[in-house]
Amino acid sequence: MRADQIALGRWHRFAAELIALIYIALIAEIASATGAFYVLFPELGALAHDVFTRPRGTWARSPLMLAITPFLTALIGIVFTRALPYGYFSVLLTVGSSVGLIMLLGSPIAPAISAGLLPLVLGVKSWWYPPGVLLGTVLLAALSILWQRLSIAQNWLEPITAADVVDETLEQNPATSWWLIALMLFVAMAVLVVKLTGLRFVLFPPLVVIGFEMFGHTAICPWAKRPMFLPAACFLTAAGGLLFWNLLGVDPLAVGCSMACGMAVLRLFDLHVPPALAVALLPFVMDHPTIAYPISVGIGTTLMTLWFLLYQSFFRRYEREYH
Repeated sequence: MRADQIALGRWHRFAAELIALIYIALIAEIASATGAFYVLFPELGALAHDVFTRPRGTWARSPLMLAITPFLTALIGIVFTRALPYGYFSVLLTVGSSVGLIMLLGSPIAPAISAGLLPLVLGVKSWWYPPGVLLGTVLLAALSILWQRLSIAQNWLEPITAADVVDETLEQNPATSWWLIALMLFVAMAVLVVKLTGLRFVLFPPLVVIGFEMFGHTAICPWAKRPMFLPAACFLTAAGGLLFWNLLGVDPLAVGCSMACGMAVLRLFDLHVPPALAVALLPFVMDHPTIAYPISVGIGTTLMTLWFLLYQSFFRRYEREYH
Protein backbone atom coordinates (compact mmCIF):
# COMPACT_ATOMS: atom_id res chain seq x y z
CA MET A 1 0.00 0.00 0.00
CA ARG A 2 1.24 3.47 -0.87
CA ALA A 3 1.44 6.04 1.93
CA ASP A 4 -0.85 8.42 0.06
CA GLN A 5 -3.73 5.94 -0.18
CA ILE A 6 -6.49 7.01 2.21
CA ALA A 7 -10.01 6.50 0.88
CA LEU A 8 -11.93 3.78 -0.92
CA GLY A 9 -12.91 3.85 -4.57
CA ARG A 10 -16.50 4.36 -5.69
CA TRP A 11 -17.77 0.78 -5.51
CA HIS A 12 -16.02 -0.17 -2.31
CA ARG A 13 -17.31 3.09 -0.83
CA PHE A 14 -20.88 1.83 -1.26
CA ALA A 15 -19.99 -1.28 0.72
CA ALA A 16 -18.39 0.88 3.42
CA GLU A 17 -21.50 3.06 3.66
CA LEU A 18 -23.63 -0.06 4.02
CA ILE A 19 -21.42 -1.24 6.89
CA ALA A 20 -21.76 2.19 8.53
CA LEU A 21 -25.55 1.90 8.26
CA ILE A 22 -25.52 -1.61 9.76
CA TYR A 23 -23.31 -0.37 12.59
CA ILE A 24 -25.58 2.56 13.47
CA ALA A 25 -28.66 0.30 13.27
CA LEU A 26 -26.93 -2.10 15.69
CA ILE A 27 -26.26 0.76 18.10
CA ALA A 28 -29.91 1.80 17.80
CA GLU A 29 -30.98 -1.77 18.58
CA ILE A 30 -28.79 -1.78 21.71
CA ALA A 31 -30.30 1.54 22.77
CA SER A 32 -33.82 0.22 22.17
CA ALA A 33 -33.23 -3.09 23.96
CA THR A 34 -31.65 -1.49 27.02
CA GLY A 35 -33.83 1.61 27.16
CA ALA A 36 -30.65 3.69 27.36
CA PHE A 37 -31.30 6.11 24.51
CA TYR A 38 -28.01 7.90 25.15
CA VAL A 39 -26.13 4.87 23.75
CA LEU A 40 -27.22 6.25 20.37
CA PHE A 41 -24.79 9.16 20.47
CA PRO A 42 -25.66 10.94 17.15
CA GLU A 43 -22.06 11.73 16.21
CA LEU A 44 -21.45 7.99 15.95
CA GLY A 45 -23.08 8.26 12.53
CA ALA A 46 -20.57 10.88 11.43
CA LEU A 47 -17.62 8.95 12.84
CA ALA A 48 -18.76 5.61 11.39
CA HIS A 49 -19.26 7.02 7.91
CA ASP A 50 -15.81 8.58 7.86
CA VAL A 51 -13.78 5.70 9.31
CA PHE A 52 -15.39 3.13 7.02
CA THR A 53 -15.23 5.17 3.79
CA ARG A 54 -11.74 6.53 4.58
CA PRO A 55 -9.93 3.59 6.25
CA ARG A 56 -6.62 5.47 6.31
CA GLY A 57 -8.10 8.87 7.10
CA THR A 58 -7.25 10.98 10.13
CA TRP A 59 -10.02 9.60 12.35
CA ALA A 60 -9.49 5.98 11.32
CA ARG A 61 -5.75 6.26 12.08
CA SER A 62 -6.53 7.29 15.67
CA PRO A 63 -8.52 4.37 17.14
CA LEU A 64 -7.50 5.09 20.74
CA MET A 65 -8.59 8.72 20.53
CA LEU A 66 -11.70 7.64 18.64
CA ALA A 67 -12.60 5.42 21.59
CA ILE A 68 -11.80 7.68 24.55
CA THR A 69 -12.19 11.33 23.48
CA PRO A 70 -16.03 11.35 23.23
CA PHE A 71 -16.19 9.50 26.56
CA LEU A 72 -14.08 12.13 28.29
CA THR A 73 -16.02 15.08 26.85
CA ALA A 74 -19.26 13.26 27.77
CA LEU A 75 -18.02 13.22 31.37
CA ILE A 76 -17.41 16.97 31.13
CA GLY A 77 -20.90 17.48 29.78
CA ILE A 78 -22.56 15.47 32.55
CA VAL A 79 -20.64 17.27 35.30
CA PHE A 80 -21.65 20.73 34.04
CA THR A 81 -25.23 19.68 33.23
CA ARG A 82 -25.71 18.38 36.76
CA ALA A 83 -24.11 21.45 38.31
CA LEU A 84 -25.43 24.32 36.17
CA PRO A 85 -28.62 25.36 34.34
CA TYR A 86 -28.58 25.91 30.57
CA GLY A 87 -27.24 29.38 29.84
CA TYR A 88 -24.30 31.40 28.58
CA PHE A 89 -21.92 30.31 31.32
CA SER A 90 -22.70 26.60 31.22
CA VAL A 91 -22.63 26.38 27.42
CA LEU A 92 -19.38 28.34 27.05
CA LEU A 93 -17.78 26.40 29.89
CA THR A 94 -18.81 23.05 28.38
CA VAL A 95 -17.72 23.91 24.84
CA GLY A 96 -14.50 25.56 26.01
CA SER A 97 -13.58 22.62 28.26
CA SER A 98 -14.34 20.08 25.52
CA VAL A 99 -12.24 21.97 22.97
CA GLY A 100 -9.48 22.42 25.54
CA LEU A 101 -9.42 18.68 26.26
CA ILE A 102 -9.19 17.87 22.55
CA MET A 103 -6.31 20.30 22.09
CA LEU A 104 -4.54 19.03 25.23
CA LEU A 105 -4.80 15.39 24.12
CA GLY A 106 -3.87 16.25 20.54
CA SER A 107 -6.96 14.31 19.55
CA PRO A 108 -8.34 14.79 16.02
CA ILE A 109 -11.82 13.62 17.08
CA ALA A 110 -13.62 16.97 16.92
CA PRO A 111 -17.09 15.32 17.04
CA ALA A 112 -16.32 14.67 20.71
CA ILE A 113 -17.28 18.33 21.32
CA SER A 114 -20.84 17.29 20.54
CA ALA A 115 -20.69 14.59 23.22
CA GLY A 116 -19.93 17.29 25.76
CA LEU A 117 -22.68 19.69 24.70
CA LEU A 118 -25.43 17.12 24.08
CA PRO A 119 -26.33 16.49 27.77
CA LEU A 120 -26.69 20.22 28.41
CA VAL A 121 -28.94 20.73 25.38
CA LEU A 122 -31.10 17.67 26.12
CA GLY A 123 -31.00 17.93 29.91
CA VAL A 124 -29.41 14.49 30.32
CA LYS A 125 -28.03 14.06 33.86
CA SER A 126 -27.49 10.30 34.07
CA TRP A 127 -24.01 9.08 34.90
CA TRP A 128 -24.72 6.21 32.50
CA TYR A 129 -24.40 8.60 29.55
CA PRO A 130 -20.54 8.56 29.35
CA PRO A 131 -20.35 4.72 29.54
CA GLY A 132 -23.06 4.55 26.87
CA VAL A 133 -20.97 6.75 24.60
CA LEU A 134 -17.89 4.65 25.39
CA LEU A 135 -19.68 1.46 24.37
CA GLY A 136 -20.37 2.83 20.90
CA THR A 137 -16.93 4.36 20.35
CA VAL A 138 -14.97 1.31 21.54
CA LEU A 139 -17.00 -0.92 19.23
CA LEU A 140 -16.46 1.50 16.35
CA ALA A 141 -12.72 1.74 17.00
CA ALA A 142 -12.41 -2.07 17.01
CA LEU A 143 -14.40 -2.39 13.78
CA SER A 144 -12.40 0.37 12.12
CA ILE A 145 -9.12 -1.45 12.83
CA LEU A 146 -10.46 -4.64 11.27
CA TRP A 147 -11.89 -2.77 8.27
CA GLN A 148 -8.63 -0.89 7.72
CA ARG A 149 -6.62 -4.12 7.71
CA LEU A 150 -9.05 -5.76 5.28
CA SER A 151 -9.02 -2.72 2.96
CA ILE A 152 -5.23 -2.66 2.88
CA ALA A 153 -4.92 -6.42 2.41
CA GLN A 154 -7.40 -6.38 -0.49
CA ASN A 155 -5.81 -3.29 -2.04
CA TRP A 156 -9.11 -1.39 -2.08
CA LEU A 157 -7.61 2.03 -1.33
CA GLU A 158 -7.04 4.55 -4.11
CA PRO A 159 -4.47 7.36 -4.49
CA ILE A 160 -5.20 10.54 -2.60
CA THR A 161 -7.11 13.30 -4.39
CA ALA A 162 -7.24 17.06 -3.86
CA ALA A 163 -10.53 16.62 -1.99
CA ASP A 164 -8.88 14.04 0.29
CA VAL A 165 -6.13 16.53 1.15
CA VAL A 166 -8.73 19.09 2.22
CA ASP A 167 -10.67 16.51 4.24
CA GLU A 168 -7.50 15.38 5.99
CA THR A 169 -6.61 18.94 6.96
CA LEU A 170 -10.12 19.70 8.22
CA GLU A 171 -10.04 16.67 10.51
CA GLN A 172 -6.72 17.60 12.10
CA ASN A 173 -6.28 20.00 14.99
CA PRO A 174 -5.65 23.62 13.92
CA ALA A 175 -2.07 24.83 14.22
CA THR A 176 -3.09 27.98 16.14
CA SER A 177 -5.81 28.78 18.67
CA TRP A 178 -6.70 32.47 18.19
CA TRP A 179 -9.58 31.47 15.88
CA LEU A 180 -11.23 29.99 18.97
CA ILE A 181 -12.30 33.51 19.96
CA ALA A 182 -14.51 33.73 16.86
CA LEU A 183 -16.02 30.31 17.56
CA MET A 184 -16.81 31.12 21.19
CA LEU A 185 -18.34 34.46 20.21
CA PHE A 186 -20.62 32.61 17.84
CA VAL A 187 -21.59 30.14 20.57
CA ALA A 188 -22.51 33.05 22.86
CA MET A 189 -24.57 34.67 20.10
CA ALA A 190 -26.33 31.38 19.39
CA VAL A 191 -27.28 31.05 23.07
CA LEU A 192 -28.75 34.56 22.85
CA VAL A 193 -30.88 33.49 19.87
CA VAL A 194 -31.97 30.39 21.80
CA LYS A 195 -33.10 32.55 24.69
CA LEU A 196 -34.91 35.03 22.41
CA THR A 197 -36.71 32.40 20.33
CA GLY A 198 -37.05 29.49 22.73
CA LEU A 199 -35.62 27.22 20.01
CA ARG A 200 -33.05 25.19 21.94
CA PHE A 201 -31.73 23.45 18.81
CA VAL A 202 -30.58 26.64 17.10
CA LEU A 203 -27.35 25.65 18.87
CA PHE A 204 -27.55 21.94 18.10
CA PRO A 205 -24.39 20.09 19.27
CA PRO A 206 -22.97 19.10 15.84
CA LEU A 207 -23.05 22.79 14.84
CA VAL A 208 -20.15 23.51 17.20
CA VAL A 209 -18.20 20.65 15.60
CA ILE A 210 -18.82 22.14 12.15
CA GLY A 211 -17.69 25.52 13.48
CA PHE A 212 -14.55 23.99 14.95
CA GLU A 213 -13.58 22.71 11.50
CA MET A 214 -14.61 25.90 9.68
CA PHE A 215 -12.98 28.50 11.93
CA GLY A 216 -9.94 26.36 12.65
CA HIS A 217 -9.20 25.95 8.92
CA THR A 218 -10.52 29.17 7.44
CA ALA A 219 -8.23 29.26 4.43
CA ILE A 220 -9.32 25.91 3.02
CA CYS A 221 -12.95 25.60 4.12
CA PRO A 222 -14.42 23.75 1.10
CA TRP A 223 -17.95 25.17 1.33
CA ALA A 224 -16.93 28.83 1.82
CA LYS A 225 -17.46 29.52 -1.88
CA ARG A 226 -20.95 27.96 -1.65
CA PRO A 227 -22.11 29.50 1.63
CA MET A 228 -25.77 28.49 1.52
CA PHE A 229 -25.08 24.84 0.69
CA LEU A 230 -24.28 24.02 4.31
CA PRO A 231 -27.55 25.39 5.81
CA ALA A 232 -29.57 23.75 3.05
CA ALA A 233 -27.86 20.38 3.53
CA CYS A 234 -28.23 20.45 7.33
CA PHE A 235 -31.88 21.52 7.09
CA LEU A 236 -32.65 18.62 4.74
CA THR A 237 -30.82 16.04 6.86
CA ALA A 238 -32.69 17.28 9.94
CA ALA A 239 -36.01 17.12 8.07
CA GLY A 240 -35.19 13.59 6.89
CA GLY A 241 -34.46 12.45 10.44
CA LEU A 242 -37.71 13.97 11.67
CA LEU A 243 -39.64 12.36 8.82
CA PHE A 244 -38.40 8.84 9.58
CA TRP A 245 -38.92 9.38 13.31
CA ASN A 246 -42.55 10.20 12.58
CA LEU A 247 -43.02 7.35 10.11
CA LEU A 248 -41.27 4.53 11.97
CA GLY A 249 -40.69 5.74 15.52
CA VAL A 250 -37.54 5.06 17.52
CA ASP A 251 -36.53 1.97 15.59
CA PRO A 252 -33.23 0.68 14.14
CA LEU A 253 -34.74 0.75 10.65
CA ALA A 254 -35.76 4.38 11.12
CA VAL A 255 -32.28 5.27 12.34
CA GLY A 256 -30.65 3.55 9.36
CA CYS A 257 -33.04 5.24 6.92
CA SER A 258 -32.34 8.64 8.47
CA MET A 259 -28.60 8.20 8.15
CA ALA A 260 -28.98 6.97 4.56
CA CYS A 261 -31.04 10.07 3.83
CA GLY A 262 -28.25 12.21 5.28
CA MET A 263 -25.68 10.46 3.08
CA ALA A 264 -27.83 11.10 0.01
CA VAL A 265 -28.18 14.79 0.86
CA LEU A 266 -24.42 15.24 1.31
CA ARG A 267 -23.78 13.45 -1.96
CA LEU A 268 -26.36 15.66 -3.68
CA PHE A 269 -24.60 18.80 -2.46
CA ASP A 270 -21.13 17.26 -2.93
CA LEU A 271 -20.19 18.07 0.67
CA HIS A 272 -17.95 16.12 3.04
CA VAL A 273 -19.41 17.32 6.34
CA PRO A 274 -19.68 14.23 8.59
CA PRO A 275 -21.32 16.14 11.49
CA ALA A 276 -24.31 16.76 9.22
CA LEU A 277 -25.06 13.03 9.50
CA ALA A 278 -25.40 13.48 13.26
CA VAL A 279 -28.11 16.06 12.54
CA ALA A 280 -30.21 13.31 10.93
CA LEU A 281 -29.92 11.15 14.06
CA LEU A 282 -30.64 13.79 16.70
CA PRO A 283 -34.46 13.33 16.59
CA PHE A 284 -33.97 9.81 17.97
CA VAL A 285 -32.50 11.12 21.22
CA MET A 286 -34.90 14.07 21.53
CA ASP A 287 -38.14 14.15 23.49
CA HIS A 288 -40.96 14.46 20.93
CA PRO A 289 -39.19 16.40 18.13
CA THR A 290 -41.38 18.66 16.00
CA ILE A 291 -41.04 20.70 12.82
CA ALA A 292 -39.31 23.27 15.00
CA TYR A 293 -36.22 21.04 14.91
CA PRO A 294 -35.26 21.36 11.21
CA ILE A 295 -36.27 25.03 11.33
CA SER A 296 -33.91 25.54 14.28
CA VAL A 297 -31.14 23.70 12.46
CA GLY A 298 -31.66 25.91 9.40
CA ILE A 299 -31.50 29.06 11.52
CA GLY A 300 -28.40 27.91 13.40
CA THR A 301 -26.42 26.90 10.32
CA THR A 302 -27.41 30.08 8.47
CA LEU A 303 -26.22 32.21 11.40
CA MET A 304 -22.94 30.32 11.56
CA THR A 305 -22.42 30.64 7.80
CA LEU A 306 -22.97 34.42 7.91
CA TRP A 307 -20.68 34.79 10.92
CA PHE A 308 -18.03 32.68 9.21
CA LEU A 309 -18.17 34.75 6.01
CA LEU A 310 -17.71 37.91 8.08
CA TYR A 311 -14.82 36.32 9.93
CA GLN A 312 -13.31 35.07 6.68
CA SER A 313 -13.31 38.57 5.18
CA PHE A 314 -11.29 39.83 8.16
CA PHE A 315 -8.99 36.80 7.91
CA ARG A 316 -8.25 37.46 4.24
CA ARG A 317 -7.66 41.14 4.89
CA TYR A 318 -5.18 40.21 7.62
CA GLU A 319 -3.43 37.79 5.26
CA ARG A 320 -3.04 40.49 2.59
CA GLU A 321 -1.77 43.13 4.99
CA TYR A 322 0.65 41.11 7.09
CA HIS A 323 1.86 38.27 4.86
